[in-house]
Amino acid sequence: MSSATNTSVLSMPAAHARLARIVLPALAGSLFMAIAAQISIPVPFSPVPITGQTLAVLLMGTVLGARAGGLAMLCYLGEGAAGLPVFAGGTGGLIVFAGPTAGYLVAFPLAAFVAGALVDRLGGRYAVVPTLLALLCADALVFVGGVVWLAVYFHVGLPRAAELGLWPYVPGDLAKIVLVALAFPSGRSLMNLTGWNLVRRGQI
Repeated sequence: MSSATNTSVLSMPAAHARLARIVLPALAGSLFMAIAAQISIPVPFSPVPITGQTLAVLLMGTVLGARAGGLAMLCYLGEGAAGLPVFAGGTGGLIVFAGPTAGYLVAFPLAAFVAGALVDRLGGRYAVVPTLLALLCADALVFVGGVVWLAVYFHVGLPRAAELGLWPYVPGDLAKIVLVALAFPSGRSLMNLTGWNLVRRGQI
C-alpha cells in the first residue's frame, strides 16, 4: 500500500469526526427549532403568528456557529418539507412553502449562518454590544425575507406588508436579541465552560 493510500485511509476517521461535529449538533438544533416553533400565538390582524422560531435561529447560530447553525435550519426545513409537523402550529409539508410565512422560513438558514459568522468575527470576551449588532443583522434578514414574500403573496406594497409582518413583532424580537446576547455575550461564554468551543473549532 502506497504512502498516499495510507494517508488517505488514516485521514478518513478524522474527516468523519469533523463531519460528525457539524452534523450531529445540526440535527439536535433542528429538533430544538421544531420545539420552539410549537410556541405559537396567533395574531388577529396578521397571518404570521408569534413563535419561538426567531429565538431558536439566533441561539443556534450563536451557539453552534455559522456552518452547524445554518445546517440545523436546513435540516429543519427539510424535515418540514418531508411532511413532519415541525412548523408553527404542528404543520408540515410543501404546502407551507406556498403560504404567507414562507419568506421567513427560507430566510432561517441564512440568518443562522450570519448570526454565527458575525458573532465569531465581531464578538470577544463579554462583548455584548458587538453580539447585539450581529444578532440584530441576522434577525433583520428573517424579516426582510418575510416582508418581501408577504408583499408578493398578498399583492400589496412593502409598507402594508411591514404592517402585517414586521412592526408588531419588533418589540418581541428585540427582547429575544437582548436575551441571547446577555446569555452568550461572546457567542462562546457558556461553551467555554463546557469545552464546546473546542469542538466547534475542531480541536477535540
